[in-house]
Amino acid sequence: MKQILKHAVGIDVAQKELVVCLGCIYDDFHIDILSSKTFINSLKGFSALMLWVQKHKLELQDIYFVMEATGVYHQPLAYHLDQHNLKVNIVLPNKISNYMRTLDIKTITDHTAAQAITRFGLERKLDNWNRPKEIYLRLKQLTRERDQLIIERTHSKNQLHAEKSEAFPNPSAIRRVNERIKLLNKQEKQITNEIESLIHADKQVKNSVDLICSIPGIGIVTAAIVLAETNGFELITNRRQLASYAGFDIKEKQSGTSIKGKSRISKKGNKFLRKAMYMPSLSAIQCDSRARTTFSRLVSRHGIKMKAGIAVQRKLLEMTFTIFKTRRPYDKNFLQKTNLENPYEKN
Repeated sequence: MKQILKHAVGIDVAQKELVVCLGCIYDDFHIDILSSKTFINSLKGFSALMLWVQKHKLELQDIYFVMEATGVYHQPLAYHLDQHNLKVNIVLPNKISNYMRTLDIKTITDHTAAQAITRFGLERKLDNWNRPKEIYLRLKQLTRERDQLIIERTHSKNQLHAEKSEAFPNPSAIRRVNERIKLLNKQEKQITNEIESLIHADKQVKNSVDLICSIPGIGIVTAAIVLAETNGFELITNRRQLASYAGFDIKEKQSGTSIKGKSRISKKGNKFLRKAMYMPSLSAIQCDSRARTTFSRLVSRHGIKMKAGIAVQRKLLEMTFTIFKTRRPYDKNFLQKTNLENPYEKN
């Protein structure tokens, strides 16, 4: 008789509902999908989900609850399950999407996605999710609020330019736009001060931020964004995975000799990380010889400055991970001291 090795509950999380699939894997590695159901994404739905699992005569502590990191909608469920000391596994979305391509799924729906997540949880050995530090959640809220303020301020400045460029400018409209920009500047400064206060209040995070800020071009706000959006690199195991999570991974299409598409970054990832690397890359190209050399070499190869700039952005992001893990600050003389390869060139 076949023995069951593992049970997993795959959860496709949406804003208002949870599509859940229960499955198991046997000792001959055959996977069996036992049942599926939809619940409300609320405390009431969480309780109903746990009762539904228990109706299958299973112990909750023996089940692996697997879900994607979908924005913020998965967080209440993850915290609820963790509060009951259950095994929670949160997987980066690109891992699930890549896995689904290996399955014979012709129609993608919430139910087939939940089944794929279940199969992924059964086949793979996943690390249990641990609650991120509260400071990372606070930093994420503040940095994203700041990002929205900057977008609004840019829109207001464009509006101000348009008002002033009219044949007959409206003084009242110009005054109101200026007042709005002044308010946004004040709020942006308040948020930045809150970010700095949070960082200085936590010695461990302060040390990490100082290490990341040793990289040319990266300041305290950029370091805060990187740590906040990755929860202190909790789900990241290597630099290539970090690049993929941010959407810096390369997407290309090639088949034989007749089909050869242009390679480009996928942009299927965390847009806040990509945006955070833009200004630091410009600064690094100006003040850091390695970044400048890499940028110049790539421009001379294909003549596209934007493509070369994105390459520097990716390398800067990867370097934040390396420095965070090694706990060693950036050293511009590192190559001369160790005679190792250029970290900007390392894949």
